[in-house]
Amino acid sequence: MTRLPIKRLARRSLPVDTIALARYLIGKILVRDERNGRMSGRIVETEAYPVGDSTGYAFAGLTAKNAPLFRERGCAYVRLVYGAAYTLNLAAEVSGVGAAVLIRAIEPLEGIEQMQRRRHGASPLDIARGPGRLCEALAIGPQLDGTDLCSSKTLWLGTLPGKARRVGVTTRIGLSREQHHPRRFFEVGSRFVSGPRSALTPPARDDAGRERRAGRARGLYNRRHE
Repeated sequence: MTRLPIKRLARRSLPVDTIALARYLIGKILVRDERNGRMSGRIVETEAYPVGDSTGYAFAGLTAKNAPLFRERGCAYVRLVYGAAYTLNLAAEVSGVGAAVLIRAIEPLEGIEQMQRRRHGASPLDIARGPGRLCEALAIGPQLDGTDLCSSKTLWLGTLPGKARRVGVTTRIGLSREQHHPRRFFEVGSRFVSGPRSALTPPARDDAGRERRAGRARGLYNRRHE
């Protein structure tokens, strides 16, 4: 089977800011290469956990466990949640600064049958609609913790030619605090976005604007200090 012409993303293409990176990744391709074939999908949903976010895995500071989040942006932090499912998070700032982007959902493109076998026959719509399902479908587990998605041959980020996807923003789901921030990004109109449709309501305009302004300020600071 002919592979899609996916072009690998270089680290310099990734924005140096958590909010900007979470938005940028919508429409990009997540690729998982194994000896028995390739699986890939278009990223349709992300969540940002920037510096200072008390719900983020990096909030308490650097530890042996969360160390990948303090590496160069694009490094994977694979986290076991509730002892039941793994999730894929990417380091999102300059080296030494802890922050994360959670990859919440993809639209399967290649290796769909392979993914379905791992997901016990789930429909294409539900194969990777949610962070735990995504990791199960792509066989992402602790063996890939710390993987650099800008250089790895087994798990990497890419792009395909075509028109840009329309990106929506709303509040994050499944949190007990800091739920009001507009830090969840998604491809507008995609059936592969996780959660209830009612949760895709845009946040208040002043909150969204405040978040964008803060993101631009963080990006300027990081560029000056990178």
